[in-house]
Amino acid sequence: MSNVTNFTHFVLSAYLDLGLFRYLVFLLLLLFYVLTLSSNLLLITVIVMNRTLVEPMYLFLCSLFLSELYGATMLFPMLLHHILQQLRQITTYFCFLQIYCLHSYCTVEYLNIAILSYDRYIAICFPLQYHSHMTRARMIKLIAFPVCFSGSKSLRQKALSTCLPHLVTVINFTIGGSFELVQSRFNMSSVNMVLRVFLSLYCITSQPLLSPVIYGLNISKLRTLCKGLLLARLHKI
Repeated sequence: MSNVTNFTHFVLSAYLDLGLFRYLVFLLLLLFYVLTLSSNLLLITVIVMNRTLVEPMYLFLCSLFLSELYGATMLFPMLLHHILQQLRQITTYFCFLQIYCLHSYCTVEYLNIAILSYDRYIAICFPLQYHSHMTRARMIKLIAFPVCFSGSKSLRQKALSTCLPHLVTVINFTIGGSFELVQSRFNMSSVNMVLRVFLSLYCITSQPLLSPVIYGLNISKLRTLCKGLLLARLHKI
């Protein structure tokens, strides 16, 4: 007869005893979550409702914003619940579910960024052939990563201004993912616990809000349409 131990819960040892400060932390994280939801939903609504945004890039951006909603919702509700209730355990079912959601979010995020990068590469290097390259079939099949290119000074300047949001997004997400990778591979017991918690949460808390802010502010069409939609809502109040 084999000796089998069945685990039903995991102890979350990284949770700090915040005491009454947990209400402040809860409110700050809730505000962050609401801002993340609002910014992504606003941009998705603008892209879907405006027929002027017909370029493939906006479809890819909509997919990216949906991915950010998925990533934020995967983390924040459970995190807020644990902080408010001071829970230090999680069931094995929800733990493995969250692990799956985290890995799937990271995969989809990188894929969306790769598709956006490829789209910008075609738009910059082959502007006259852009629409023949970016057919509906190609949009569906896109899995390619961006390639480096060289050209005139004006071309490089245009490429830098156009690709800056993608570069910021890629760098931020990669740095955040690297923090978590290092912590999972090396002994970090000598590092301050607060810093370790911050580094663990940085990737999946900052990216869902950074993407809509970066793209919403940088792309003039989206910025103008978002401003118009918000002003129209305010006039109705």
